[in-house]
Amino acid sequence: MLSNGDRIFVAGHRGLVGSAIVRQLQAQGYPNIITRTRQELDLENQAAVDQFLSTERPDWVVMAAAKVGGIGANSTYPADFIGLNLIIEANLIWGAHKAEVPNFCFLGSSCIYPRETPQPIPETALLTGRPEPTNAPYAVAKIAGLILCQAIRQQYNRNYFTCMPPNIYGPGDNYNLETSHVLPALIRKFHEAKLAGNTPVTCWGSGSPKREFLYSDDLANAIVYLMGKEDVPDMVNIGTGRSITIKELAETVQRVVGHQGQISWDTSKPDGFPEKTNDVSLLNSLGWKEQTSLEAGISQAYAAYLAS
Repeated sequence: MLSNGDRIFVAGHRGLVGSAIVRQLQAQGYPNIITRTRQELDLENQAAVDQFLSTERPDWVVMAAAKVGGIGANSTYPADFIGLNLIIEANLIWGAHKAEVPNFCFLGSSCIYPRETPQPIPETALLTGRPEPTNAPYAVAKIAGLILCQAIRQQYNRNYFTCMPPNIYGPGDNYNLETSHVLPALIRKFHEAKLAGNTPVTCWGSGSPKREFLYSDDLANAIVYLMGKEDVPDMVNIGTGRSITIKELAETVQRVVGHQGQISWDTSKPDGFPEKTNDVSLLNSLGWKEQTSLEAGISQAYAAYLAS
């Protein structure tokens, strides 16, 4: 259970999720936040991670560090998505255990769940089927990290648990069209098309898949909330419990950005999961619910994009 004097190492503090977690911890008055840049600590270097953890002795590790990306990046770099994530997870999770770090929050992903599964997806759906082929390497790596946390919790009685968020967006997102997730890619596409005179925007796939989206600061708030609970389950879905189609998402982004051109769909590109919605009844029963509506969150994300 998180207390005010705890030393908290946030791995990946410069990323979309990690930076939001740092902001949330600071806003709630936690003074002992530990961060390291990639230059200061290479998470792929086991010896360096072991030395850091044994020296710093944090009370908490929050692992927001990972190699992430959308369908295009996962399809192009599958070996990187499984290999690098497995290395980072093993170094941090097992390293924290060896250093006797008592608390660990691992950031998983809703993509760990099988492609064919009831919607919304409960935590019990884990490993009941095969993962979605377009992101299977990444999903397998995240499943490995989750199982490692569960095993350490079971064998050594440490407070290690995993949070499974849906698609996250917000300030500090990745807007590189080659590697980004769908929402930031749409923001950039519609913005650039607007500047070019409201030229048409082409989106990937059919527009029919349904996805759940959560604002990064809401995710961070949920994580800090769970860290403050006395008996956290070993895995908890985080999200809104609601999805919209990619077509509806594109139209919402278009409205926020102010683009007035046409939208077309490139059906030669993959759709990925037909639907991916988290069952958040467990999280809601623990007393947490999101605060930011999708349109308000997209507006804030677009404002941050314009200011970057």
